[in-house]
Amino acid sequence: MDETLLRALTPAVIGVLVHRGADFAAAEDAMQDALVEAVRVWPDNPPRDPKGWLVAVAWRKFVDAARASTSRRRREVLVEVQPSPAPGAAADDTLQLYFLCAHPSLTPASAVALTLRAVGGLTTRQIAQAYLVPEATMAQRISRAKRTVAGVRFNQPGDVATVLRVLYLVFNEGYSGDVDLAAEAIRLTRQVAAMTNHEEVAGLLALMLLHHARRPARTRSDGSLVPLAEQDRSLWDTRMIAEGVDVLQAALNRDRLGEFQAQAAIAALHADAQTAEETDWVQIVEWYDELVRLTDSPVARLNRAVAVGEADGPRAGLAALAELDPALPRYNAVAAYLHERDGDPLTAARLYAGAARLASSVAERDYLTRQAARLNAQHIQLGP
Repeated sequence: MDETLLRALTPAVIGVLVHRGADFAAAEDAMQDALVEAVRVWPDNPPRDPKGWLVAVAWRKFVDAARASTSRRRREVLVEVQPSPAPGAAADDTLQLYFLCAHPSLTPASAVALTLRAVGGLTTRQIAQAYLVPEATMAQRISRAKRTVAGVRFNQPGDVATVLRVLYLVFNEGYSGDVDLAAEAIRLTRQVAAMTNHEEVAGLLALMLLHHARRPARTRSDGSLVPLAEQDRSLWDTRMIAEGVDVLQAALNRDRLGEFQAQAAIAALHADAQTAEETDWVQIVEWYDELVRLTDSPVARLNRAVAVGEADGPRAGLAALAELDPALPRYNAVAAYLHERDGDPLTAARLYAGAARLASSVAERDYLTRQAARLNAQHIQLGP
């Protein structure tokens, strides 16, 4: 097969799709799918008109993806705003696809990325942000995953751990991003819980419920973010919190701790506090210690630094933060918060401004910018 020809035809085919009404990103994705199909078909059955063949296949892929996206959005509309605690029905085709895309021939990272793109409906950019990698890198990873599974019979579904990772990332994107997938992720996680007695499935479900219960208080009417300490806790869904705690307790009673259970335990301690001042930060630090032991995640260590700052004072939090890589996302925001609590508003303002420039969403950027402006205004009012 002439790979040079394929590369040469790619821009022209994308141009045809855009002319027919596809947006550029969707046209690129459809073209990638068509290239995977060409790799599979052309060696044995080369087309007489390569460009025409690619246009026809890519357009079909685009239409299929558009229909799948429309169906997914329709399911989201039908899902109640507060996902029902009743046991989920038998697994639907969407959940089956989650398992099939977590194929043994793929690495876990590639399986997650492919599933998020092909089944979860996320864009390549959203997946790249979830993985903290450049969009071009993620596009290449997804393309390689598609080539790997092209022509493979999906008779060996992937493991539960990979599916949970996918659902976790989909929920996080739905919880804080532009695509509202949180309720759908909860619905599917309920189905996984009904299919298997895996304690980490229960841990993930509990974590989702506890975070989702706080969602009405996370933003103001103008879309601006409300920090946890400032949230109106009367807006939290106490019924959903109670369910999440019950699910978590049942999982913890099995004494097989996993990272989702540890995260859910931290969320439960936040949910249990009637006010921000009543938060049991000492116990939260202990759970972060467990989470770090389980995952050695730099993000967990970053969040632990915040908890240490609350439990033992800002100097202790800054000492914990000093052990981490300053290039970590949210590092500057955490440092700014701890420096402000330590009585250094000028450093905090500078760090808030730097964090705003690196923010991954408009709401986060605006919040951090306001924090920097507030501290700078206070400094001007007080004088040098």
